[in-house]
Amino acid sequence: MSDGADALIERLKTVKHIWLVLSGKGGVGKSSVSTQLALSLYNAGQRVGILDIDLCGPSIPRMLGVENQPVRQASSGWVPVYVDQSEQRLCCMSIAFLLANKDDSVVWRGPKKSAMIKQFLSDVMWGDLDYLIIDTPPGTSDEHISIVEFLRAVNPDGAVLVTTPQNVALADVRKELNFCRKVRLPILGVIENMSGYICPHCADCTNVFSSGGGEKMAEEFNIPFLGRVPIDPSLTLMLEAGQANDFNGVPSLPERFLKSQLAPVFAEITQKLIAQQPKSSD
Repeated sequence: MSDGADALIERLKTVKHIWLVLSGKGGVGKSSVSTQLALSLYNAGQRVGILDIDLCGPSIPRMLGVENQPVRQASSGWVPVYVDQSEQRLCCMSIAFLLANKDDSVVWRGPKKSAMIKQFLSDVMWGDLDYLIIDTPPGTSDEHISIVEFLRAVNPDGAVLVTTPQNVALADVRKELNFCRKVRLPILGVIENMSGYICPHCADCTNVFSSGGGEKMAEEFNIPFLGRVPIDPSLTLMLEAGQANDFNGVPSLPERFLKSQLAPVFAEITQKLIAQQPKSSD
């Protein structure tokens, strides 16, 4: 086994569960789903990390309200950025922290992207985590092949596939599903995102983009259907607030999420995922 693989195994040996969030299509809400999964797990008392490997379009730091935080270099590696400074149970790492300007573009070929992903896995001091959620770019490109190859030595739990109800999204997610099967990555289930719209005035849910396509696809491929997630404008406002921690009496991001209408939806989704428990949590 190579030194690089040994370093990766050593770094991730204290991470109990690894979930990859995938979709064959952009714009279906992978990053918001990753964020809400992490917040839901955090509010359930878990220690959670998010690794953002969407190198060309990183958005996790902004959604968590920590995009202006610096990454510290310690003697044994990078220290991830913590959303909660007191308990330090929710952290993240993203290339967005390493850019001189947040508007800078990342114009890299595949090998350099792969090297960056490997460095995130082997050099970041993730510490004792119950769950590491990996937010991926759309498609089945170099980043996806690299992350699967790098993680093979630590047996990740599997992939959570995200789709929207429209046929054009479902067609691309089917390709992602077949990718998972080709690379032998277990599929934990499908989330149908943007399944309806919650009115900010009356809280009624209207099916703007239709509904049910994700569940039908899950039945077709005999994989778990994890649930439908409607569009909630209040969530967008909450994530755009850009503030993670308590400040002047404003509740922290996890506290604000706990009071949102999508919190019970994701609590149910995370319970379905936890119930599968592909790996021992001891």
